[in-house]
Amino acid sequence: MNPGFASTIFQNAWVVDDLEAACHDWSTHFGVGPFFITDYQPSAFEAIDYRGTPSELSMRVALAQAGPLQIELVEPRTRKSVYRESVPTGSGSGFHHMCKWSDEFEDELTYFQGLGYDIVTRGRTRSTVFAYLDTRASLGCMLEIVPRTPKVEAKFAQIAEAARDWRGEEPLRY
Repeated sequence: MNPGFASTIFQNAWVVDDLEAACHDWSTHFGVGPFFITDYQPSAFEAIDYRGTPSELSMRVALAQAGPLQIELVEPRTRKSVYRESVPTGSGSGFHHMCKWSDEFEDELTYFQGLGYDIVTRGRTRSTVFAYLDTRASLGCMLEIVPRTPKVEAKFAQIAEAARDWRGEEPLRY
């Protein structure tokens, strides 16, 4: 199996220190929006690990659509995490990861691990599972893998639909 031939990269993500300010910059300067903001407390995760050890994760996330690409802005609130490993607190904003759909989640994780890419974080919420692989040596960023499910696709389709005819009104939506 080589998932590289079936890869669908659908998202680029940045870690930011100030989520609202970053959303306003993206919408004002680049016309991207609206951003849908979600606050993830540790209780949002049924399971989370960081570098193979059970962990907690707290963050705020903003999602918007820019043409065929989803933009994710992440403001981590957990000091030790996959996000702060790449973009330290106080560094402003930095590109963090690309995210790809997976139709064979466990097989893809096994495949990428076989190529020498470590799983940095793996988690589960009520609606999905996800994993971050340390592909920085090859891609210059992390790679997130998310299974393609009807529930996640429906949520992302709503975000894309909101962006389709967006004219700058109400750039932040909670």
